[in-house]
Amino acid sequence: MLTIASTASLHVYVSEWENGRRPITERYAKILRALLGITDDELHGGHTAPVPPEADGYDELVNRIDAARSVSLTMVKTFMDQTELLRTVDRQMGAASLIDQMTGHLSTLEEALTFAVLPDTRRPVAQALAGAATLAAWQALDVGAVERAWRHYELGKHAAKEADAPMYLAHATAEQAYVLCDAGRPAVAVELIRDAQSAGGKATSPRLRAWLHAAEAEICAKADMPDDCRRALDDAMQCLPSGAEARDPDMLSIFLNEGHLSRWRGNALALLGDDDAVDSLYVALDAVDPTFIRATAGLRCDLAQAHLARGEYDQATDHLRQARLLANRTGSVRHRRRIEQLTQRL
Repeated sequence: MLTIASTASLHVYVSEWENGRRPITERYAKILRALLGITDDELHGGHTAPVPPEADGYDELVNRIDAARSVSLTMVKTFMDQTELLRTVDRQMGAASLIDQMTGHLSTLEEALTFAVLPDTRRPVAQALAGAATLAAWQALDVGAVERAWRHYELGKHAAKEADAPMYLAHATAEQAYVLCDAGRPAVAVELIRDAQSAGGKATSPRLRAWLHAAEAEICAKADMPDDCRRALDDAMQCLPSGAEARDPDMLSIFLNEGHLSRWRGNALALLGDDDAVDSLYVALDAVDPTFIRATAGLRCDLAQAHLARGEYDQATDHLRQARLLANRTGSVRHRRRIEQLTQRL
């Protein structure tokens, strides 16, 4: 059991931490990082001072380059397996508890890429970094760390270009559009997500292409572009491979099948105030994977919004209550913000 100070003492501690009169010990730093979803640098309001270099740094440089040369395809697979583990935990438990692990994982990948010399070594490491950075960016956006999310997306895009991986570039660019959308710039977000579709080009897999169109539809709905929204939904349905399989083997971060697309369609239509949204959303609710905790919270928000558009306040209240429970479970600041916005409309 973790022992902490009394409530009265904690009030004093917080005041002294904010005014710089008391240092934050590692015990409380660990609690605050998980609670606030921030990194150690963000918590302390600065960056760790770099270690002064030795007078002759060539030995250290050569050691790091030699270590990077030893990064094999097996090691890259280990990096990607760790990203997959973090993705699974995030999906079920939320991002707030993963800040330290994700920060360390990105640092390891950046270190490996920085000191890798030859393209055959750099490309696979860069692709692994692109996937990890994009996941870290979405997690940062979920906990409300908007600037960190933007910087991680930029890192993911640069890594994807280094890896010559257009699918990873398209995915990172498209998700970055959500940062603009959440910041109140949906029109610019529409332009960016269409740029993402161009970045993927002919290399884009059918499932990722469908995902990009569905994301475009959602953002067009937020930009009050109903015709573009419906066109993008139709394009997504035409691109989506048939069958129950949701995972894209070429892009492991993409989960999309007809059930997921029904949810996305309902979300976009709910944003437009369309009566057809409710039917699509209940189809999605019946088909949702129970391990997608954060996605289910979003689905409940979509249903609340759809019922509000129809003046069905009791149903909207029920879905918001369940959405709040799920958002609290995952620590999603993004969903909590939306829940409060919808609650004000009751």
